[in-house]
Amino acid sequence: MAGTGAFLRRLDPDMCVVTAAAGGERAGCLVGFASQCSIRPVRFVVWLSKVNHTFRVARAADVLAVHLLAREQRPLAELFGGRTGDRVDKFARVRWRPAHGGAVVLQDAQAWFVGRVAERADGGDHVGFVLEPVEWGGREAAGGPLLRLADTRTITPGHPVD
Repeated sequence: MAGTGAFLRRLDPDMCVVTAAAGGERAGCLVGFASQCSIRPVRFVVWLSKVNHTFRVARAADVLAVHLLAREQRPLAELFGGRTGDRVDKFARVRWRPAHGGAVVLQDAQAWFVGRVAERADGGDHVGFVLEPVEWGGREAAGGPLLRLADTRTITPGHPVD
């Protein structure tokens, strides 16, 4: 598998923040594994690490919110990627609002959608949450380029990574 590392280092996907709310808890994390996965019906999948606080909240959630950030929003990425909800209330530090089904939407995101969890797929150390969008929005004025993996490589994860 020596070639796998070289291949993976060349990838530079858009990063997003996924938020979840269930059982009186809110959680959110920076995610690099996400993609549209169906055209009809439109579906999107986000992969959450099993060791992440957000995963534990998302397991009980009916909806999740997915947010795109611009490169200049790195501090927001650092908060959601470099801190764990086990120790920090991230939502006390950002502007957010409730949305469809109790989802949590970050008001400063470039674009966002709330998706109903259609299914969950175990992928090893991550679980894929297949989402059917039910609500969406974003900023009126388009921001700069989207935040990508290369922009976040120096953020130390808030939870252990194996």
